[in-house]
Amino acid sequence: MPKVKIPRKSAVVDMTAMCDVAFLLLTFFMLTSNFTNKEAAVINAPSSISEIKIPERNIMLVLVDANGKLFFGIDGQENRMALLEKMGALYNINFNQNELKEFSLVNSFGVPISQMKSFLALKPEERDTPVYAPGIPCDSLDNQLKNWVSITRSISKEYRIAIKADQATPYPTIRKLMATLQGLSENRYNLITTLETSADLDNKQ
Repeated sequence: MPKVKIPRKSAVVDMTAMCDVAFLLLTFFMLTSNFTNKEAAVINAPSSISEIKIPERNIMLVLVDANGKLFFGIDGQENRMALLEKMGALYNINFNQNELKEFSLVNSFGVPISQMKSFLALKPEERDTPVYAPGIPCDSLDNQLKNWVSITRSISKEYRIAIKADQATPYPTIRKLMATLQGLSENRYNLITTLETSADLDNKQ
């Protein structure tokens, strides 16, 4: 006698609930995530074992790349506009509203104030090229970094200074930066480093 074949029935899994959970998780992570601001220079910061986190707001950031170029930036669009306007008044440079608005969107920069107009006229993707980032002057004859920090402090006392220097930065540049901050009685600041892993500690031993 022929065998009776039992018809196979395909199992149906309702994925509606799983899709709902996936979209809820995605929405949650999008709303709670903090996006990292793009920096004007690529910095390979030295490592340390410190786990102290700097605040996410009211930060006055000083970047120092491997070649010793200095970059500067603050958060807060309105404060950025006020900063550029006061800096322009100090150097007798008049910035229009379009330039002030464009500067409010710049997280950090590395140009002398005399080149700021041409810098703001560039497209955002062009500003990251090294040719348009000669660095902010910080020498005894023209210490523009000192003026940037001083004017920022006059705008808001809440700003905290954070320094992020490359591990290959020449020491004289760091010493000059420290002297500039000490000249403004800014003796408290945060140093941004990368957290050492257990593998890094094993290699040192």
